[in-house]
Amino acid sequence: FSSLQVTEEVREHLKTPTFDNWQWEEAEMLVLLQVMYTDLDFLTAFQIEPEALQNFLFEVYCHYNNIPFHNFQHCFCVTQMMYGLIWLTDLRNKLSRVDLLIMLTSALCHDLDHPGYNNVYQINAQTDLALRYNDISPLENHHCAVAFGILAKPECNILKNLSNEQYKLIRGGMIKCILATDMSRHNEILNKFKAMQPVFNFTNKEHKELMKIMVKVSDISNEARPMEVAEPWLDCLLQEFFNQSDTEKLKGLPVTPFMDRDKVSKPSSQTSFIRFVLLPLFTELTKLFPCLEEEEGAKPGRISYNVNFRRLGASVERG
Repeated sequence: FSSLQVTEEVREHLKTPTFDNWQWEEAEMLVLLQVMYTDLDFLTAFQIEPEALQNFLFEVYCHYNNIPFHNFQHCFCVTQMMYGLIWLTDLRNKLSRVDLLIMLTSALCHDLDHPGYNNVYQINAQTDLALRYNDISPLENHHCAVAFGILAKPECNILKNLSNEQYKLIRGGMIKCILATDMSRHNEILNKFKAMQPVFNFTNKEHKELMKIMVKVSDISNEARPMEVAEPWLDCLLQEFFNQSDTEKLKGLPVTPFMDRDKVSKPSSQTSFIRFVLLPLFTELTKLFPCLEEEEGAKPGRISYNVNFRRLGASVERG
């Protein structure tokens, strides 16, 4: 772990969705993840030993692959966005500490051991993962299994001081959240959320499905970040996409259209994604959390999502 001294200023910035991941080394990111667990008071609430947390975070780091997009930096960004949303929407006063632990840890583990090729490829190529999970969300099932494999190591088990009931609750919650990041389930999850949104109640067990949508939002939220943070991520994503379509062509598999380097440009790749995936999701979320649309500067540390909505809208128009 790095010997990074985390200043108050960094601590506060870490709570905002404008945080710039590109300024930090991976060793420093591990320290910042530790800060997130500490500042949400998880160590006290769940009797997590600092050494077990360090071991857990390091083991998670070791299980992300060196690939262009779905790597440890992506995992950090998603976790940091989840953390920022927890503070921004005041979830600490709306959900239980267990719910928050589920959300943050799911974000951290949601792409563990990602091979850089998506579910469609796994299924078409009949990979070991597709065979093991019977073509049902092979990657997401694998990410979950790897996460609980890490937690099964005594030195990494941040849940070891919990009751069986609490452990079951956290395991069940994490599985739901991570499986919900399968994009083939996007519309199903968004429609469920839309239906419950007008009568949403934080004390209703079913309504706590919200947790899943928050991890989903964090997973695909790069475009809602400032342009200088978001744009390099698009290059990384396209590189991973093109690697997949090249492999598909070589192996004679169906070529995924939005990954084909001969057909996809940077702007075209974004317009459909923003219009059909990102905007509908953020629109529903801002109905539940109007604070996401407050003007920048209205409250310290708040991000004005509508500023970025305008940018997203502009990119769609340009496309």
